[in-house]
Amino acid sequence: MKKMEYIRSVLDVFARSPFKPLYLHASKGVETVKILDQAVNAYCTNQPLIDELSLQIDNIEHEADIIKQTIRTQLSSSIMLPVKAEDLLNFLKPQDSIADVAQEAAFMLTLRPCDMPEPIRVKLCELSALTLETVQKYEELVDSLSEILETSFSKREIDESLVLVPTIEEMEHRVDLIEKDLLKEIYANEKEIGAVGVLHLIELVRTIADIADKTEHAADRLRTMIIRR
Repeated sequence: MKKMEYIRSVLDVFARSPFKPLYLHASKGVETVKILDQAVNAYCTNQPLIDELSLQIDNIEHEADIIKQTIRTQLSSSIMLPVKAEDLLNFLKPQDSIADVAQEAAFMLTLRPCDMPEPIRVKLCELSALTLETVQKYEELVDSLSEILETSFSKREIDESLVLVPTIEEMEHRVDLIEKDLLKEIYANEKEIGAVGVLHLIELVRTIADIADKTEHAADRLRTMIIRR
């Protein structure tokens, strides 16, 4: 789809609902992390798919940027919102970072071939999988709240949806623990991996884990926006 056609399709969604584009934007972030997870698994099994998957992520991240820019443009107009525009923009920033960081991690996979002991490969795939689960749980949160804000503004329903936020925080904590274990394992195998390999893997691990951190931050900002409405 050409850029202008895509912008028009986003505007059509915005005309029907000011919250649906937020979910559409969140879903683009999830798409990038899904493909990143595929790329990490391909990387760890030496499959020649990394460049293709990285390009797919680039395209989806670009679509996410178009949605973000459209949302910002529409907020500058006279549209009435049941939440503060400033809070919405503060929430949109970390959500947008999900796709940005996934794109960065995918690019890093293209820079060096996989050269690491099997335990690190397994743990890296575990890190990627849990990061994806965290982002998917976040998508569930945004979807639920966007539906509620469009219909009832029921405090009970909102409270039920916000229960997902501590779940996301707990999942991010688990990602953090895997990240630390991986970093220790990488340093423990420094002689086998080599200095450049160690630096590359450390940056890769931290970048993937940062996706979960950005997800937790977005969930917290979303909770703040809803509470302050």
